[in-house]
Amino acid sequence: MLVSQLAHGQGPSEEEVKKANNPLANSKALNLQNYYIPTLYDNPNLKANTALIRYAMPFADGKVLMRATLPLGTTPSGYSPNGSPKYSSGLGDLNFFVTYTFSKPDAKTLLGVGPQVVLPTASADALGAGKWQLGGAFVAFNAASPAFQWGGLITYQTSIAGDEDRVSTALLVVQPILLFQLGKGAYLRSTALWNFNLYNNAYNVPFGVGAGHVAKAGNLLFNIFLEPQFTVLHEGAGQPALQFFGGINCQF
Repeated sequence: MLVSQLAHGQGPSEEEVKKANNPLANSKALNLQNYYIPTLYDNPNLKANTALIRYAMPFADGKVLMRATLPLGTTPSGYSPNGSPKYSSGLGDLNFFVTYTFSKPDAKTLLGVGPQVVLPTASADALGAGKWQLGGAFVAFNAASPAFQWGGLITYQTSIAGDEDRVSTALLVVQPILLFQLGKGAYLRSTALWNFNLYNNAYNVPFGVGAGHVAKAGNLLFNIFLEPQFTVLHEGAGQPALQFFGGINCQF
């Protein structure tokens, strides 16, 4: 039924296509996303994978947005006596932020800012920081042009409590958002996360080139995408050389 509606239903409007990639959209959203890392710098035989379950809900007529993200990961965690790599799989640290959009609803550029909290929910040491973390989030999105939209997400988090045997955290994440519409719901995208570990001066700066498609089924808006991301700058061990970011986002 849903596949039939997606294939034969009415296509999304220009505004709906913009809305599908707007991080401050006044819509509930359930996103299922995945990062696959086929190779790491310094350890080309190691791999990693992180699936993300992400839910967003607006309040106060869209002025306030809550976004929660639960990672499910598989990551290297050492080596066995015979030299083969060991992996840990399970839950990561639950992350959520709440932003207040202080620009007017009809503004060309929407701006939001608010607090961020990270809970130490990881099921294994390799999957999380073992720390309670606090920080903030800043979001911007410009949809003035029908062909090109741009924006960004900046978050910062630092440890305030938790396992004293674990390393303290100070993580800055910058996500440029670049979107070019091709028409009929198709678009090109670049949305790679730039990670800066300010505690140990490690960083990873990838550049993404991907494509997606927005489709409509009844009152549901689906955004399906795949974006290879190539690292252009890095420092520190265990940084990804290449990532494949894909997923399906549903707004309702």
